[in-house]
Amino acid sequence: MREIGGNRFMHIIGVFNRDGGTFKTTDMEAFAARSVEIFTAAGHEIETRVVDGRSLIAELERAAESTDVLLAGGGDGTVSAAAAIAYRRGIPLAVIPAGTMNLFARSLGIPLKLDEALAALATGDVKQVDIATANGRPFIHQLSAGIHAKMVKLRQSLPYRSRIGKMMASTRAALGAILNPPIFSIDVLARGRLERRSIAGLAVSNNPLDEGHLPLADRLDRGVLGIYLVPPLTLPVMFRLAWGLLRGRFRSLPEVIDREVREATIFFPRKKSGSLAVIDGELVTLSDRLDLKIHPGGLSVIVPRSEPVPVAVADGGAATKLLAST
Repeated sequence: MREIGGNRFMHIIGVFNRDGGTFKTTDMEAFAARSVEIFTAAGHEIETRVVDGRSLIAELERAAESTDVLLAGGGDGTVSAAAAIAYRRGIPLAVIPAGTMNLFARSLGIPLKLDEALAALATGDVKQVDIATANGRPFIHQLSAGIHAKMVKLRQSLPYRSRIGKMMASTRAALGAILNPPIFSIDVLARGRLERRSIAGLAVSNNPLDEGHLPLADRLDRGVLGIYLVPPLTLPVMFRLAWGLLRGRFRSLPEVIDREVREATIFFPRKKSGSLAVIDGELVTLSDRLDLKIHPGGLSVIVPRSEPVPVAVADGGAATKLLAST
């Protein structure tokens, strides 16, 4: 029997998406070996499985059937899929940040360098964090519709092969969406009150987003959803929003309607056929109605200890070095 932060586990399985973010340019065989090395040095049993994106969900499901901790490596889409499976199975999730943004990993305080992340997780603690659902589908970061969904759709039509290429494609897609923004109506039912709005964008986050240059929740245990509505994008509104985003202070803008609720229902009374939404970076068909809920403490995750624990790891079979979580 092994331990992570005083919690006993018998077995850990790592599933790494070779098509995710920085893993595209990583020697995955070497990384898998390094993972085994670091977790074994910390006193754990671990096996690793490197898969492509097409096989990811099936492999995550198989791993969740026979592991005490699901270790998932890849971008935010990979992490979201793993979180949904871990949530349904009731097992802890550990996250290796190998994507472009790594938003969930940042919220958990996991180091973004791969070796440091492995060492921090191998000596980490179990923590309960919130998870949200939309019509029963779990999400760990954000659901959006309108201008963000249009941007993601445009970005997917642009070719890119690297993290920098993806960022450039995102910039081009954002400009395309802003220059021809959508406008649609929604009805928001929350706290017994029905509110109708004409908007260009909707975002619902797992815990309220904090001010900053990344759409990020610094805490995932507040027990509420963040709901953000952006009005139709007139030229003055676009300038004010752009200025606020550049300063990392979008929530303070009068153009952004900000709500914090435990649950809400959003209706799209005049939704066009083929309308899309984005859930944790994945394009999905937008439903006529979204039932949104927060599940406080619903997901178990492994996070770095507040006090680093050194892990002795053999370096190339010759030297030994100490890797500590940061």
